[in-house]
Formats: sequence, structure tokens, C-alpha cells
Amino acid sequence: MKIRLIEIAKRVSSWLGLDAVQHDGRVLPAQHLRLCGQEFRDHAYFLRSAQAEADRLAEHCGLTKDSALLDIGCGFGRLAIGVLDRVGDIRDYRGLDVSAAAIAWCRRHVGAAHPSFQFTRLDVRNDRYNPGGQQITRTFRLPLGDAAFDAAYAYSVFSHMELVDVEQYLSELHRVLRPGGAAFVTMFVADDAPDVSINPSSGSRTWQGPLHCVRFRRSLIDDRIRKTGFTIEQVAEGVETDGQSGYYLRRTSA
Repeated sequence: MKIRLIEIAKRVSSWLGLDAVQHDGRVLPAQHLRLCGQEFRDHAYFLRSAQAEADRLAEHCGLTKDSALLDIGCGFGRLAIGVLDRVGDIRDYRGLDVSAAAIAWCRRHVGAAHPSFQFTRLDVRNDRYNPGGQQITRTFRLPLGDAAFDAAYAYSVFSHMELVDVEQYLSELHRVLRPGGAAFVTMFVADDAPDVSINPSSGSRTWQGPLHCVRFRRSLIDDRIRKTGFTIEQVAEGVETDGQSGYYLRRTSA
């Protein structure tokens, strides 16, 4: 119910024109739309974080103006804003999200001025963000062509998914990335932990609501990643939001 009320509030703010702010000559989502943490309410911090993610993809995934980039869980355009600021109008950017409000915001404030930036809603089930969506099955496919992208990005997406859904998304990432393409994803992982833990106890941190934190045993998720057809180039352990680990992946050429 709480997530549904938040979604309604986002739509109302959009209709009233209260969903965006200007900072340093750039359009940013209004503060109440930034759900990544309190620090993101600061305009300068939000913009720096967007720029840092674009820089990450340029450094580790080879992002250039000639790239095609897939952003799974694009939210209210943080990565898109950073890419436009740091790289510019790249050849093709596709943002996907289960939130209708987020996709509407991105189309209005990003896509309208930058035609190569396109945004699509995925009406698939996620108990935290879209409980009324269609259940993901083994036949699930992203609405994208084979080998269409040079790079992919999924920040704080797999951290709110059951293992079976993560496996399906990894399979789809492998399909839509070109051979040799790169991906950056984040997850909660731990070496000495059950295969899958939903909202595990973590000291002073309290996880609330469905799938707030889904933690995987690292050896299990590493095995799933490799079996899908990715090479794990680097793992930045526990350094991302709320202690997530960042995985730098490369699609094998086979």
C-alpha cells in the first residue's frame, strides 16, 4: 500500500508540474522523487552521483558517443542525466523501468529533448515496486533485439529480486549485449551466508517491506553469472549503496 501511495503522489506531482528542478543548468527530478537515500536530496550531490556513474561506464565499459547503452531500472533518469552531461547524445540509450511515473518523467524531461534517449515501461511483477505486474517466466524477453547494445547497467535492481528473476534478467542481458559487450550491476552478496536471504539481519540496519534487501551467497551468484555466459572482470565488494557490491561483467564472444 505504501509503495502504491508513493506512485500516486509521483503522478500527481507530474500533472501539477512539480516534478523537476533546475540545478547548474540541468533538469533534475524533484527531491521527493529521489529514493536512493537522504544525501541524494541535495541537488549537487545528485548531479555528482549521476556524473560519476557515467564516468564509471566510460572507464570500465568503454562508453562513448557511438555506444548503445541499456539502463535497466532507469528510475527518474539519474544515469541518463549523467551520460548527457559527461558524454552527450550517445547513439542509442534505452531506459527500462517498472514505474509508470518514472518512465513518464524521463520521456518528458529527457527524451523530449534528446530523441536517441528512449524509455519503456516494463509491466512485470516485482513485489516491492510493481506487485500488480505480470509474473516473470522462463519465456520472458526484454523488448529489445539480439546483440543490440554495447553496454548495460543495472544499479540496485538485482538487490530487490528473487534469484529466479535475477537469472532470467542475466540471460536477457547476455542476449541483448553484443559479444564482448560490458555490463555493470550491483547486488547484495556475502561469502558466509545462505544461498538467498530476504531482508536479512544486518546489525543496526533494518530492512522493511517486500524485497527491500535480497542477499545472495557470493559463490552461488558468481556461478550463475558465469553459467549465463559472462566473465566477471572485477567485483568491488560492499562499496555501493547500502553495502551492495559492484560487478563488472563482460559478455563472452561465444
